[in-house]
Amino acid sequence: MTNEILIALGALGALGLLASLLLCLVAKKFNVFEDPRVGQVEEVLPGANCGGCGFPGCHGMADACVKAKDAANSLEGLLCPVGGNEVMGKVAGILGLEAGAAEPKVAVVRCNGNICARPKVAVFDGAKSCAVAAATFAGETGCAFGCLGLGDCVKACQFDAIRINPETGLPEVDEEKCVACGACAKACPKFVIELRKKSAMKSPMPKRVWVDCINKDKGAAARKACQNACIGCGKCQKVCKFDAITVENNVAFIDNEKCKACGMCVSECPTGAIHATEPVMIVVEKLKAKKEAEKKAAAEAAAAAKAAAEAAPKAEAAPQTEAPKAGE
Repeated sequence: MTNEILIALGALGALGLLASLLLCLVAKKFNVFEDPRVGQVEEVLPGANCGGCGFPGCHGMADACVKAKDAANSLEGLLCPVGGNEVMGKVAGILGLEAGAAEPKVAVVRCNGNICARPKVAVFDGAKSCAVAAATFAGETGCAFGCLGLGDCVKACQFDAIRINPETGLPEVDEEKCVACGACAKACPKFVIELRKKSAMKSPMPKRVWVDCINKDKGAAARKACQNACIGCGKCQKVCKFDAITVENNVAFIDNEKCKACGMCVSECPTGAIHATEPVMIVVEKLKAKKEAEKKAAAEAAAAAKAAAEAAPKAEAAPQTEAPKAGE
């Protein structure tokens, strides 16, 4: 009995040894070399695995950085939106490169169709999901392009940077928390959310202007569905001195790269569809005040000219008295 046990143990041990040797040979045969720098770069990345960099997680981003170093000796076009310039500086240091500063971005909700401006014409009684709602019907309002307000963007955000405002029914982005990973934009089935530069002309203040509407219906139909809609009138395009605005498919669009945040288009928009950050709105209020002053001055000048024109015939028709002659 003892011999049988020893034989069994010996056989199992031999099989185990043989299997371990086989596994070792297979591991060496099919070993995939990974540059140790990939691990070093991955360590300094935030580990959010959000995909905002365009790669499948932080490991994919680290691998892309190392390959970019070897191929082009540059990290141009690569950015970790969560870590920003600080993290990219650390990555550049590991790889022996100079870090280039990328302009920070933020998620922007391009819909201003709040509850008051865009009344409901139907009720969706299905799953509380924008994706489901978009796949089944156009929405609860007359606008088939606007935000559905069911919060898929909120669920997609890992950083608690977006929420649905119960008073407006629209998502709002907390710029302090937003890292511009783009998860909310990908989750939106209506493509209402987009990433834009935080500020024009690399200004330290958040100077940003955008059209808060993507409705492609013609003006009358768009305005009927939403009082805040862009009607594609083109007034903003005419006043823009920097060729930053185009009107296509009945809706205006502001080019983030060309816009200088002068505020002219904001003051010109008849429906209030163009929005801007607070520093730009201060300029806009001054422009509006100047426009009102010019309008008032023109009205006063027209009234004075009219009064003078009316007074001229009366002065000509009035009898003229002769001056007394000398000696009389």
